[in-house]
Amino acid sequence: MEENAKPPELDKIDRAILRLLQRDGRLSNAELAETVAVSPATCHRRTQRLFREGFLTGVRAVVAPDKIGRGALVMVGVVLDRSTPESFAEFEAAAERLTFVLDCHLVAGDFDYLLKIRVGDMKDFNRLHGSRLIALPGVRQTRTFFVMKEVVDNRPLDF
Repeated sequence: MEENAKPPELDKIDRAILRLLQRDGRLSNAELAETVAVSPATCHRRTQRLFREGFLTGVRAVVAPDKIGRGALVMVGVVLDRSTPESFAEFEAAAERLTFVLDCHLVAGDFDYLLKIRVGDMKDFNRLHGSRLIALPGVRQTRTFFVMKEVVDNRPLDF
């Protein structure tokens, strides 16, 4: 896309498809087409276009963390010892390799990065923190927040 190019327009049918798939990615094309009042062929073409143009980036199932022994949610603020493009790149590459890190965001404020991690319990986190997190390249300090209650998590986008 050119720098000054406008993003593609979405009509009400495209928006309806996006909203419905956010809520339930298991909808069949026939169910989706009926709900948005278009033919299955039209719905399929539109859905494929939404993927091709990057409005939809994937479809996946949401696993219940407590059912697989990952009921504890932990947020970790990370401060690096240097603020250089090289230190950021090195940290990010290492964080991407850690399968227990669900999200890693470069943030403004008191931390350089905010990590979202799921573990079984505090003992699991303590083990990971001591052996893996503080060993990440450039880490000067971490601050850990154990989530007491998940009030809103992965809410569909409102548009």
